[in-house]
Amino acid sequence: MQNITVRPYDKEKDKNAVHRIWKEVGWLEKGKEKVMDTFLSACEATVAEINENAEFLVLTSSGTIQYQEEKLPFSGVMGVTTSRIARKRGLATKITAEAIAKSAENGSVLSGLGIFEQGFYNKLGYGSGGYEHIVSFDPAELKITSSFRIPKRLTLKDWKLIHKSRLERKTSHGQVNFFDPKITKAEMEWIHNGFGLGYFDETGKKLTHHIWFSARNNETGPFWISWMSYQNREQFLELLALIKSFNDQVRLISMVEPPFIQMQDFLKQPFRFQQITEKSKFENRIKALSYWQVRICNLEYCLEKTQLNCPDYEFNLQLTDPIEKYIDNKFSWKGISGNYIIHLGKKSFAEKGFNKKLPVLKTSVGAFTRMWLGILPATALSFSDEFATSEKLLKFLDKAFLLPVPKTNWSF
Repeated sequence: MQNITVRPYDKEKDKNAVHRIWKEVGWLEKGKEKVMDTFLSACEATVAEINENAEFLVLTSSGTIQYQEEKLPFSGVMGVTTSRIARKRGLATKITAEAIAKSAENGSVLSGLGIFEQGFYNKLGYGSGGYEHIVSFDPAELKITSSFRIPKRLTLKDWKLIHKSRLERKTSHGQVNFFDPKITKAEMEWIHNGFGLGYFDETGKKLTHHIWFSARNNETGPFWISWMSYQNREQFLELLALIKSFNDQVRLISMVEPPFIQMQDFLKQPFRFQQITEKSKFENRIKALSYWQVRICNLEYCLEKTQLNCPDYEFNLQLTDPIEKYIDNKFSWKGISGNYIIHLGKKSFAEKGFNKKLPVLKTSVGAFTRMWLGILPATALSFSDEFATSEKLLKFLDKAFLLPVPKTNWSF
């Protein structure tokens, strides 16, 4: 790229420039610059320099993603931003691809990101995640009879305890955790009118379950639940009872539906209240959308950690990975395209090669990731994605990958 230098972020040199980038794209409000600096300190940051100024910024952060009973090394792409003068230069595609390559070389076997729109990141091998449900309800509508104790107030000073509580929440398939506690600190500081309520163990030192809210209006709401952490059923019900306690004043609370839970089960008359509040400031509704994407970066590792309740079965996988065209030769990792022999069963694995006696699946890394993670079944992917094989193999894969719906349970 002519006159463009890609290098690691230098706080002393680049701080003001990256602040400007985020202000230009609408991500940074005046007075929140130190919050951005905290967030950057929790990430691996790369910039593109044009005329001695950083004009592009990509951030990644390390963590884990839950696959069945296994925690797999994961890298989240936490931000991809381009200044007003650096658009349409291919920076977002190329430098993000190289950030993914660097994460893969450092041991991350999957990569994920939140999307501004569907389609752009498919060229880097990502596949769309499953639908997340955004549930908005009047707390008076909750069918909760459980009692709740008086909670403790949580403030920004409690960020380390809160991060630890998030990491120790009930696990679920697809769940993402980030290692650096400053991720949580920055998220708490970003939030408008943020406040937390929670409960500690008998020692008073360990935060067992809590909620972090933001309030558009402190008097009547709406309130937004940024996250909700709990370890078991009793703690979940206590938090719901706590939410219900706002019902004499707050008219709407919105949240991402937690894993394992169908929030409609906890509402008295969801259709009635949806109709009554339609198009109002306090509209009760349930909205579904897919706003995160994920891709496998190390197929052999991921298959080795896969245990399926199916007969042993082998097939050829001809895998395409579009990311390779965007990665320079300085990286040893250039995607995972190629021919593999896949063995599925109680013990699964993948190895490079091709066996003429076996059936063949031709697909992209994004589509294969979606099947492997349980986002969509093979037959559905054969309708909508690059996913070509025999009807017999489709039916087998549909039964083999009967997995829980993956929920990241951490927005990024």
